[in-house]
Amino acid sequence: MHFHSLLPFIALTFVPSLAIPTKILEPRVPSQCGQYTSISTGAYTVYANEWGLSMATSGSQCSQINGLSGNTLSWQTTWTWAGGQNDVKSYTNAETSISSKPLSQYTSIKTAWAWSYTGTNMMANVAYDTFLGTCSNCAQAYEVMVWLGVEGTDYPLSDNGYPPTPVATPSIGGVAFNLIAGHNGNVVVYSFVAQSAQTNYNGDLLPFYKWLETNKGLSSSLYLMSIQAGTEVFTGSNAKLTTTGYSITVV
Repeated sequence: MHFHSLLPFIALTFVPSLAIPTKILEPRVPSQCGQYTSISTGAYTVYANEWGLSMATSGSQCSQINGLSGNTLSWQTTWTWAGGQNDVKSYTNAETSISSKPLSQYTSIKTAWAWSYTGTNMMANVAYDTFLGTCSNCAQAYEVMVWLGVEGTDYPLSDNGYPPTPVATPSIGGVAFNLIAGHNGNVVVYSFVAQSAQTNYNGDLLPFYKWLETNKGLSSSLYLMSIQAGTEVFTGSNAKLTTTGYSITVV
């Protein structure tokens, strides 16, 4: 989530190399172009989630699933948006259902994400978005994001102004991050922003929560409610996020 517009509450890693495909890719799913459409294959659903559509003066966005090999999803989204430069237009993302339980009960959240972005005058990010609460179906209390890439002058939600000043610079899974802290209403937002683009990310999300437990007092009794992986989009033209491989295994 970033500072330009407070997001509504939406249900939203590192050793190199992606898993070797174990079976032939499934047939391509037709493209979807709609504000709240979704398409699914296997355990994954790709949500359009164009929740800020009304803030644009013109534009559109489409997405599609390109294949599934074992637990590895390939998908893409293409978009052009103009107007409302400081407002998010969409968070098109891939999600798989998880068993919601306290952080202390997870062993690992292994994930891999290989991606590339092309386009003109883009302002967008590529990020995991996760939510925590005091129970599996309670109100969201914390949002923890992991930004793997930033296009343009896009900043996370910050309590200390913009451009934000990191409250810490942790190294997690061998990758250096800037940690930005903010609030969205009553929700505490922590955003780990990679200091350089991680276009072939492979690691574990659990150490991010462990770091917050040790350094920011995050409670291990909080429930992990959802994990999404996608792109928050502001403005740009002829943009395309291509995910050649995305996987997540929660244990």
